[in-house]
Amino acid sequence: MKLRSFFTLLFALALVAAACGSDADTSASDGSTDESASADGSAADGGSSGGGDIFISGSSTVEPISVRVADAFTADRPEVNTAVEGPGTGDGFQKFCAGETDISDASRAIKESEAEDCAANGVEFVELKVGIDGIAVMSGPGNPLSCLSFADMYSLTSPEAEGFENWSDANELNLEVGGSGDLPDAPLTITAPGEESGTFASFIEIVLEDTLDERGQEITTRFDYQSSPNDNVIINNVSSDDSSFGWVGYAFAEEAGDSIKVFEISEEEGGECIAPTPATIADNSYPISRDLFIYVNKAKAAANPDLVDFVDFYMDYGLKTAVADAKYVPLDDAAMAETVSAWEGR
Repeated sequence: MKLRSFFTLLFALALVAAACGSDADTSASDGSTDESASADGSAADGGSSGGGDIFISGSSTVEPISVRVADAFTADRPEVNTAVEGPGTGDGFQKFCAGETDISDASRAIKESEAEDCAANGVEFVELKVGIDGIAVMSGPGNPLSCLSFADMYSLTSPEAEGFENWSDANELNLEVGGSGDLPDAPLTITAPGEESGTFASFIEIVLEDTLDERGQEITTRFDYQSSPNDNVIINNVSSDDSSFGWVGYAFAEEAGDSIKVFEISEEEGGECIAPTPATIADNSYPISRDLFIYVNKAKAAANPDLVDFVDFYMDYGLKTAVADAKYVPLDDAAMAETVSAWEGR
């Protein structure tokens, strides 16, 4: 054999060997044949296979719970990037039903229209109740009133109250809807959640909706007030004015302490006035109580083992510890078992 032909043959054999080696490396990179990877695809050094990052959006009320869960989870699983934001329940569901998030925090149950949007986009979900909250209705610390009825709140915040700049402006309407008509002569400044907030929707549903229906009104509030999706902004504004009015999740009001005055609430005029406390919220004796939820995208959970691990962690640490640490009311044992069962049966 000529020397040139011999080297040509060696070069060809080398190319074949390199190609075979390349195929073997490619198989190993996806975990299918590399013996250094574990059976579930994670690396031999203990690292996760990385099903993907976890993105949570939605309720600013539920956000403190999910942040605590994410922090604790990340401490044990630093390789998983978990992000939490709280633009509001409605905004969160828009992203969730568009398939942009893995989990949606919600301070109310999903609306039928939102569920229809999810279905239209092929987003199937599991609803998980995680805790209980009350809505605190508040003013500045020097407000002389101690208790408000549903009629009082309707007179101040319904669409029929549009343009009222003084508490006493609402007295004629207050009498019409069953109040006593003796709201004080004081400037009325309202700072409260806007349409993007589950707290806004829950306030309407619990406090206003029955009377709005009876009077043929649109199911909403007046809109001539300062709205904010940030509970701390609402509290700061309310705390600076003794004739102010606003509402936030109970945990935020509790954290504000004596900088605000939280009203006792009576559903009926002249009825028992009940203050929001963990006990009255848990037993639903406080008239403005509500459930808190997370919604998990089923397809994303099926595709992302890290997301499954995260929600598993939420069902343990979240329900038992994070809810209480965020100053919400934990579920009782039976309700907690129902939530866990809903997740496991997804």
